[in-house]
Amino acid sequence: MGALVIRKLLLWMPFLFGIGFIAPLTAQTMDYWNISAPFGLSSLVFGLILGGAWGLYANIKGRWV
Repeated sequence: MGALVIRKLLLWMPFLFGIGFIAPLTAQTMDYWNISAPFGLSSLVFGLILGGAWGLYANIKGRWV
């Protein structure tokens, strides 16, 4: 049972990496360089959209680029 849970978690790891690492990194970089997010979004919301989309792409395609 534990192996199944870990296997399912690892299956979604690229998406979780996009949400958990790329999103805050994008938000902090935008705040540091005073870059405003498009459409009036906050930098964190924009980072979550970008990180989530990139992580989902990596999850579907099996690679980051």
